[in-house]
Amino acid sequence: MWERMRPPRVRGVLEGAARAATGVTPGVWRPASDLPYAGFWAQPADAVAVVGEDAVLIAGGEDGRRLPTGSSALFTPSTGVWESTPPLARARRLHTVTHLGNGRVLVAGGVGTGPGVPPAGLASAELYDPGSGGWIPVGGLAEGRFSHSATALRDGRVLVAGGCTARDDHSLRTLRSAELYDPDSRRWTPVRAPMTDARFGHPAVRTEDGRVLLVGGALAVGRGSYAALGHCELFHPSDSTWTPTGTLATARKGHQATLLPGGGVLVTGGDMRGFRDEDWAYDPYSQWTTERYDPDAGTWSADADMPWGRSHHRALRLKSGAVLVLGGTDDSSLAVGYQNAVLYDPDARAWSATFAMGEGRWAPAAVALPDGRALVMGGLTHSGAAAPVPGEDRITATTETYTP
Repeated sequence: MWERMRPPRVRGVLEGAARAATGVTPGVWRPASDLPYAGFWAQPADAVAVVGEDAVLIAGGEDGRRLPTGSSALFTPSTGVWESTPPLARARRLHTVTHLGNGRVLVAGGVGTGPGVPPAGLASAELYDPGSGGWIPVGGLAEGRFSHSATALRDGRVLVAGGCTARDDHSLRTLRSAELYDPDSRRWTPVRAPMTDARFGHPAVRTEDGRVLLVGGALAVGRGSYAALGHCELFHPSDSTWTPTGTLATARKGHQATLLPGGGVLVTGGDMRGFRDEDWAYDPYSQWTTERYDPDAGTWSADADMPWGRSHHRALRLKSGAVLVLGGTDDSSLAVGYQNAVLYDPDARAWSATFAMGEGRWAPAAVALPDGRALVMGGLTHSGAAAPVPGEDRITATTETYTP
């Protein structure tokens, strides 16, 4: 009787934990020095990039009042030390940070204001030059945007796709446009063919054959209202065209998508799914379900449930091929950052038991390091009603490294 009365989320958590992998051994988290500035990064693509073999760059972000910052900093993995770098030419949040083949880092778009009136997306872009350690303004986007994706292509160009901008003084417009950045000319060229679907806040993954997969995301549907998407599509760099591909079984936003060894793509978590198709019961919790994409068939299939639901988390592919999923929160409250992490074994299609970071955090930045470790930084620890100061969420400047 109690089993039938359990909330669906609890049943899913217990069932997922029962299927946890026993052959995946968690590693160790260790504290590193604090960031020069506290912040969080709400877009699915982190505002962080590996620069060379022993440097990580982070740029921009937002504070606990949702105000953008122009700060940037470099982390040296061999010493575990952060140092401030010159600020961005424009403070921004909900932007993208992309490492280029020539060693420089491209920052594009975003929002230059805090909360309030729906913002217009920034059209400006700038480059970080490791040689000079400074920022160089470059040609602007054809269309200002934020919460878009930016993906480095095999030929060195960068695809910027989708995003949002202001529709009027009360609502947002989701974009169906895309642009290509050429690092040689430092110019943007609009992609002539529109995307199959307008979307923002979507993960983008470059597949092993060079195409770019856009996975789910969100669509602005009214004044302060947004719907999750299950639709996915592929960009073909050879002729700059888009084609629809398999649709997710569950529409997702606030999720992650990770390229696996062998070419598959794993999607984890995401915000609440609302009404369930099977019984029309309302499910207000973040998702613990996962799906796996087959690039040859162009289809998604259900994979092993995570031990716990989460959204606004981070997922990193490690050198071993395992996927490290860390942090996040529950969309029903967005109150506290999760302290736990979990490992996915792509061969066994199974999850380890959860293990703890030093600090709970959601919407942090995270990156896999060249030496095989992972780095996580910043994020929200308490927000909304859980924040100690009304109207100001608690963020952190702490960083940690994970050693498998």
